[in-house]
Amino acid sequence: MITGERHALAAVDAAIDAFLAGRIARASAVGPAYRILWERIGASCAGGKRIRPRLLLLAHDGLGGDAHDDAVTASVAFELLHTAFLLHDDVLDADLVRRGRPNLQGSFLGDALDEGLGAEESTSWGEAAGVLAGDLLISAAHAVVAGIPGDAAPALHELIDECLFSTAAGELADVGLALGAIPVTASEITRMMNDKTAVYSFAAPLRAGALLAGAGPEAEAELAEIGRMLGFVYQLRDDLLGVFGSAAALGKPVDSDLREGKRTLLVAYADGTDAWEGVRHLFGRRSLEAEDAERLRGALADSGARSRAELQLTRQCEKACERIAGSGLPEKLKAELILLARRCAERES
Repeated sequence: MITGERHALAAVDAAIDAFLAGRIARASAVGPAYRILWERIGASCAGGKRIRPRLLLLAHDGLGGDAHDDAVTASVAFELLHTAFLLHDDVLDADLVRRGRPNLQGSFLGDALDEGLGAEESTSWGEAAGVLAGDLLISAAHAVVAGIPGDAAPALHELIDECLFSTAAGELADVGLALGAIPVTASEITRMMNDKTAVYSFAAPLRAGALLAGAGPEAEAELAEIGRMLGFVYQLRDDLLGVFGSAAALGKPVDSDLREGKRTLLVAYADGTDAWEGVRHLFGRRSLEAEDAERLRGALADSGARSRAELQLTRQCEKACERIAGSGLPEKLKAELILLARRCAERES
């Protein structure tokens, strides 16, 4: 990481900490449960790759922007929004662990069990905490953006609204595909990947950076398209890692996607093959045993789905790099985005 980026990300972290400290102080006056909720929201915001701030700052600086303080503030908003989506996603997926430790709803569930509540009541307590924490952070993202002076704030509010609208569509599709409420096709899965991840994690932060740099609609449109392509690459790699990756590197189990019956391109490619038909009954089983998870992994490999997904990943990464190279963006920014595309395709965590 170059010194300038390290300094900017440190400023983002400091601003997040300051915002959360204020919320924790306010919550302390309400009561201990609410204070603990905000403290655990703070823990949920800590760490991570800071992809969205990196992209926003990259676009802003790469396009010659000088609104550095505003770029840091907008980065905070996108990171709070990201954490909100993670908290809600964990509730929808009934996941209790993130980054190798109990997540927010898991910690509240554990507290309730320790206090002697039953399993059903403890689960409800954890889910309520997760939903409310996510809601609070969505509101917080807008509150942070409201502090940006000038004409940028209304446009950023609108951009955050676009993120919410798109991500909710993607989450609904993700659940619908897993339950069979939405027809499982490669095109539906691709649309879900774009709506759930690419828009808010890649396209929107790049657009926000361009907006704050005053780069104009043409640059913003190019970055929106490039961001969607990068998001697809990132998510496809994520789906591969979610089945074939390292639990230690990812900080979460690598059988959760199989247990949840998560419909990914990897699974879509396996559908209809003899190898997959022999183990299909295991897919989506909540009580999936380790040996059965291995059988599913073996079927995904033997069916050719893994190699097909990996080939698709390589092709889409190259397409993204070609699109970036052919854009009208500054050369230094293009080089950084191409490097990012390759990292998205090759990452291990």
